[in-house]
Amino acid sequence: MIPVKDDDTELERCLRALASQTRAADEIIVVDNGSLDASAAVARANGARVVSCRVPGIPAASACGYDAATGDVILRLDADCVPESSWIATMACAFDARPDVSALVGGAHFIDGPRILRLPLAVLYLGAYAVVATPTLGHLPLFGSNMGFRRSAWRGIRAGVHRSDPELHDDLDLAFHLGRRHRIRYLPRARMGISMRPFASGRSFARRVRRGFRTVVIHWPQDFPPLRWVRPAVERMRPPVSPAGRAARRTRRRVRAGGERATGPSARFPE
Repeated sequence: MIPVKDDDTELERCLRALASQTRAADEIIVVDNGSLDASAAVARANGARVVSCRVPGIPAASACGYDAATGDVILRLDADCVPESSWIATMACAFDARPDVSALVGGAHFIDGPRILRLPLAVLYLGAYAVVATPTLGHLPLFGSNMGFRRSAWRGIRAGVHRSDPELHDDLDLAFHLGRRHRIRYLPRARMGISMRPFASGRSFARRVRRGFRTVVIHWPQDFPPLRWVRPAVERMRPPVSPAGRAARRTRRRVRAGGERATGPSARFPE
């Protein structure tokens, strides 16, 4: 899944790299977030399925693409990314081998900008993100330029993500929700070429930092770091719920919701 806005040249390069994969994608979804250039036409010409999202912002476009996906595993990259030829195969094999894992995050390297700065900036940029986000989340963060997760996990959290706020860091927000009950693991073999555009200007980089900080704060107090650190241990201590028990819980929730809609929140059911 690829969200795009006015990146037709970069998108074509990305789609060509996807066409050269050792394992073909079952479907390629490009979410057009109000592009004024030829992004949608480029996507169709390269065999992608185009989904239109008129709500501005990457969070809305990404969520729209995840909703539209039909495969069991959703892989995500950006329009200015260039995946290595084995990217899809590596991700797919890892998901097959680890049914206990719901999300995988791959490595990355810069493919543009001054050659002498590519390696140190990649280490600084990605390393700083991991160092700051991991203790904040209590687990590994997600990286929107190179990640994958199970569609079943997305369906369980899709109602809670902040998809309508364009000033949020969408993959960090997704990590807050996905990481509460699902395992996220790092897959260094899944390599991705990414653009150095985050460093194009101080203003651009500062905007990314502000979005990240705002995404963290908007999840407080329920996701304040100490609470997130403790929650996984508490969840592991709880006895497993049988399928029958889960069905009973869903039935009780439907009954409560139906009663509140019909007679108000203070209503009582007859004996």
